[in-house]
Amino acid sequence: MARVVRSSSFIIMGYGGSQALRLASNLILTRLLFPEAFGLMALISVVTVGLMLFSDVGISPSIAQSKRGDDPAFLNTAWSIQIVRGALLWGIATLLAGPIAAFYDQPELAQYLPIAALSLVVSGFNPTRIETAQRHLLMGRLTVLDLLSQVIGVVVMIVLAMMWQSVLALVVGGVVGALAKLLLTHFFLPGIRNRFQFERKAVGELVTFGKWIFLSTLAWFFASQGDKAILGKFLTLEVLGIYNIGYFLASFPLLLGQAVVSKIMIPVYREKADATRIQRLRYGLTLGISALLIVMALLGPWLVGVLYDARYLNSGAIVVVLAVSVLPQVIGITYDQAALAAGDSRRFFIYNAIRATLQVSLLLLGAIFAGLIGAIAGLGLAMVLAHFVLIWLARAHEVWDGRHDLFLAVVGGIGGGAALWLHWDKITAMIAATSA
Repeated sequence: MARVVRSSSFIIMGYGGSQALRLASNLILTRLLFPEAFGLMALISVVTVGLMLFSDVGISPSIAQSKRGDDPAFLNTAWSIQIVRGALLWGIATLLAGPIAAFYDQPELAQYLPIAALSLVVSGFNPTRIETAQRHLLMGRLTVLDLLSQVIGVVVMIVLAMMWQSVLALVVGGVVGALAKLLLTHFFLPGIRNRFQFERKAVGELVTFGKWIFLSTLAWFFASQGDKAILGKFLTLEVLGIYNIGYFLASFPLLLGQAVVSKIMIPVYREKADATRIQRLRYGLTLGISALLIVMALLGPWLVGVLYDARYLNSGAIVVVLAVSVLPQVIGITYDQAALAAGDSRRFFIYNAIRATLQVSLLLLGAIFAGLIGAIAGLGLAMVLAHFVLIWLARAHEVWDGRHDLFLAVVGGIGGGAALWLHWDKITAMIAATSA
């Protein structure tokens, strides 16, 4: 548990620092560029993140849970698969650039997507020392290197935005950030030096475990990127850019929680920590994340007014409704990792597939009948319904805590309801503005 606390502190510091850098760069870039640039970058991210998730074979969780997670042959095989995957992804992105540009009626995508996808090639060469550090909850140096690589990417974005006044600055900056992470982790992170190797036994284990992770990440794409992929067809680039700013602020607490949970709960469940300690850890994580989301919902419009200029004021109301809509997801945020720790990637996939189906279908229906606010309401309803599937998974691995879920539901209901009541006038103004 000492390693859990120490690693959690580093993850929180690292993620907090990362988001602080993103916010600082966001504030600078919104003054150098225009809202449409952030809408276009959101579409680019949908494609690149989608390709990455559509091809995920679960290398990181495989290394985290496998008994061979420290075996050089196993690690080298995983690294070699990553490299091949990265090269294939760049080729696919290049082939899809034209059709995707035509689908969204944004010709610039055909030019920018092949450049942005170079980051996938670069990331394929990242050493497995990253996963080894996560496996053993040794996050200190890795956190520092992650932050430093992000600083380099942000500085490049800002300098290029000043020179070019184009979304291309964001695209190239992302590639430079990925290259910086590769070089920093290669030279400054301890562990084995990877080499090309394809051990048949290791490939078999990675494929057996990873086939369900692959399907799960297909579902995760729709869960995490489906909103922007769908809204890109319903909203103008300007409104999509404003939505993206609101999403960035509202999602911070949830993404922070997911970063902590994904890195510490598999080792905790795998090493069969004391049930009472797991319960305390669960309450600490979920209460902390819920509190941050409620604070973000209460302060969202004020925060946007302080940080951004008048073009982005409607992002404040989006922060409120988005933060409230994802509160139900926090309740069971620690449960699904129990399945991965036990090697049960099949149930993990079933949960993610049902959740993604609910999110995409309800978000799409909401967007069709009520525009942006309908899409966000559909997202919140999907989170509530998906939790009942998560209870099924948690009960199978004997980690479900009904009293915890009820308590968090009450806390979220009171806090979220208060935020909606307080900012109802701003929410109605946002609905009117985005429906015009």
